[in-house]
Amino acid sequence: MRKKILFIASHRKDRAPGQRFRFEQYFDYLNQHGFTCELSFLLDEKSDKVFYKPGHYFSKLVIFIRSYFIRFKNLLQKNDYDIIFIFREALMTRSVYFEKQFRKSKAKLVFDFDDAIWHFDISEANKNLGWLKNPEKTEKIISISNLVIAGNNYLADYAKRHNACVHIIPTTIDTDYHKKKTIKKDNRICIGWTGSHTTIQHFEYAIPMLKKLKDKYRDKIYFKVIGDENYFNTDLSIQGIKWSLKDEIEQLSEIDIGIMPLPENEWTKGKCGFKGLQYMALEIPCVMSPIGVNSEIISDGVNGFLADKEDEWVEKISMLIENAELRKKIGTEARKTVIEKYSVESNKEKYLNIFNRLLS
Repeated sequence: MRKKILFIASHRKDRAPGQRFRFEQYFDYLNQHGFTCELSFLLDEKSDKVFYKPGHYFSKLVIFIRSYFIRFKNLLQKNDYDIIFIFREALMTRSVYFEKQFRKSKAKLVFDFDDAIWHFDISEANKNLGWLKNPEKTEKIISISNLVIAGNNYLADYAKRHNACVHIIPTTIDTDYHKKKTIKKDNRICIGWTGSHTTIQHFEYAIPMLKKLKDKYRDKIYFKVIGDENYFNTDLSIQGIKWSLKDEIEQLSEIDIGIMPLPENEWTKGKCGFKGLQYMALEIPCVMSPIGVNSEIISDGVNGFLADKEDEWVEKISMLIENAELRKKIGTEARKTVIEKYSVESNKEKYLNIFNRLLS
């Protein structure tokens, strides 16, 4: 008899990187091994266009009301499932009502998270709605769950304070899908960043070193930002482009050197290194801040570079700009690392085994 899993998340399938690379890409594998996967999300394509824009408060109120109806519908069906899997939270408010109700069902409750969400963090567009958030609810959800899945050791250490059943599964890459494409372009070196409007602040952290590189190499290099089409920087001649599932591999493949700059704080310590892993899977040599899991992913000078101070960033990116063979060598080792440790193929049995043990 097939077992049923209800995945509770905010976004529709293939929309949000966290969902895609935490659990959505395992649906086919789970379906092949006795599970039926169903995703219940809150933001459809129309709502999505409004939710992350400033203002539009009436439309956002409608979205919240509709979200409650969606989750109440889930409650009516809660006993139809063997596992209810919550990614980050059931509802984007202070409430833990739905999590508590799911816990009372016949289903086992699984909680998965990939950021230090017990710290306050909210998008610029929704700053005025910050009062609706309660980061402390993460502790409550963890404590009532049958099982917790964390994206790295830092997150797992936090979870273990509130639950004895914690497993670590890293954010992973489908290396069959992530294969670099040959892109026709000029001889300039592209230094690129991928993210979203909510993480563009982290790209801004790199601006001082990128300006130094621009002054040093002038027309030999150019910069690319993927994920926020409203971002621009006149000093670096950057106009951000919108992320699209349809052409994301082509857009990423244009990048010769990927960067993942991060400030050091409690939020960034919980990051799961996704940007870097995407570059690495595509054999793009990358330079990353030595924050959190990045220092576990990267062996400095072997499969990528770690850079802390501004001069380090300039020095290590300069090495890659000036040496095509080094770029190729680092890129090859980077993809090898992803295949061995951070790929769907190397981690898919973890989900299957965890779910089967939970239900046995």
